[in-house]
Amino acid sequence: MDDDINTLRRILKENRVLAIVGLSAQWHRPSYFAAKYMLEHGYEVIPVNPQYPEVLGRKCYASLRDIPVKIDIVDVFRKSADVMPVADDAIAIGARVLWQQLGVRNEAAAEKARAAGLETVMDRCVKIEHGRLFGGLNWVGVNTRVISAKRPRWLAY
Repeated sequence: MDDDINTLRRILKENRVLAIVGLSAQWHRPSYFAAKYMLEHGYEVIPVNPQYPEVLGRKCYASLRDIPVKIDIVDVFRKSADVMPVADDAIAIGARVLWQQLGVRNEAAAEKARAAGLETVMDRCVKIEHGRLFGGLNWVGVNTRVISAKRPRWLAY
């Protein structure tokens, strides 16, 4: 599993196109918050959920295999038991990272993805990790476990 601080920072810095599997159009769902946050921070977010034609003003796809552009990170908001088919699709489309959200942990799917050359992250939230590593949470008193005397260049204040 690739979840040390430097690896997470590199993954989020180098990979800018996220396909969010299980993204909900309901504003109060965690997947919606995460997608909106990532959009506001310059990421391209592609919704994957067969229930909706559109989420956050973006075309929603029924499957990863239907997406016509290259995907960097496949972010999974599904039950742990449902991750293996998503991992298979992530491998098939040539994604670079399989990211399983908070509470989602499928070791077999992660191992299969790693064996195919993908990086894997489990039981972590892209929104929380981005905020912790890039968003300046530490400058407002939140313990991010990232120690630095340098103010990040991407912060406006």
